[in-house]
Amino acid sequence: MYPNHTPGQPAQRAVEVHHPTPIPPPVVQAAPVVPVQPGHVPAVASIVLPDGRVVTGYAIDHPQPQPITEPPAVSRVAVNVALGGVGFLAVCGGLLLLTSFIAALTAFIGQLIILAAVIFGGWIAIQVLSGSGHRGGTTVNIRRATFKRNHFHG
Repeated sequence: MYPNHTPGQPAQRAVEVHHPTPIPPPVVQAAPVVPVQPGHVPAVASIVLPDGRVVTGYAIDHPQPQPITEPPAVSRVAVNVALGGVGFLAVCGGLLLLTSFIAALTAFIGQLIILAAVIFGGWIAIQVLSGSGHRGGTTVNIRRATFKRNHFHG
C-alpha cells in the first residue's frame, strides 16, 4: 500500500500543498485580417516585440477606405414607389380583364339557359297542341260529368 507502512498500524500519508502560479497573458495587439487576392503571395515580414520575441508572418496591406461617390440623381425610394405603381396598374388591368371575362361568361350561360327553355318549351307546346291522330289509350269525354265529394261520376 504505502511505503514504510507496518501492518497493524494506521497508514500515514504525506500531505503536499500546491499553489498554482498565475501566468499573465502576453500583451499583443492583434492586426486586422485582410483577405488575400488569389494568385498573389504577400511578402514575409518579421517583427521584434518589446520583450525581445520575434514574430514572422505575412505583411498585411491596410485596407483603403472606399472612395466617396455622389448620391444618385433619383432617390431609390422614388424608384421603388414608381415600380410599385407600375405593378399595381398591371394587376388592376388583369383584374379588370378577369371581371369582364366573368361577366361575359355569366351572360353566355344565361343565354344558353334561355335558349334551352325556349327549345324545350316549344317541344312541349308541339306535343300538347298537335292533334295528329289517336295514339291509343282510353278517351274520356268530359262534358256532363258531375263531381260529388271529390269523387268523379261520369
